[in-house]
Amino acid sequence: MGAGVAKKSGGGGRRGRRRGSSASMSEINITPFVDVMLVLLIIFMVAAPMLTVGVPVELPETAAASLPTEQEEPLAVTIAADGTLFIMSTEVSDEELIPKLMAISAERTSDKVFLRADGAIPYERVAQVMGALNAGNFRNIGLVTDANGPLMGGAVGGAAAPANDGG
Repeated sequence: MGAGVAKKSGGGGRRGRRRGSSASMSEINITPFVDVMLVLLIIFMVAAPMLTVGVPVELPETAAASLPTEQEEPLAVTIAADGTLFIMSTEVSDEELIPKLMAISAERTSDKVFLRADGAIPYERVAQVMGALNAGNFRNIGLVTDANGPLMGGAVGGAAAPANDGG
């Protein structure tokens, strides 16, 4: 596909020409290689957003910075908009939550858990789940939010609120 044969062109008579001698072409045609690489790039660009796993939740937005990553995959507990509980992507009932958390904590080295709750969930429900996480031996609870949300003063995305000098 990429290599060809170039015949030597000799002079006019028998002297310059030899029968059957040919030199191989040492140039590589990289056009098919570039075509394949571009197709693979497009496939991965399309497939990468689909690789995120989880329960769809509308997270509240805050101006908090993200946490550093760990070596062990973090445990995530999710409260969906209808109040349904999920451990990672597995649905669990309220009664099953604490026993499952205790079984999971016995196998893990870290007591860190991330709590994802839909913004429409009442605070009472979030507090109940946090209590269940605590009862399930998870003492390090991180609340997951979307970054670049509003600050307490009403400014958005880390920008300071305008000062009010009273004049």
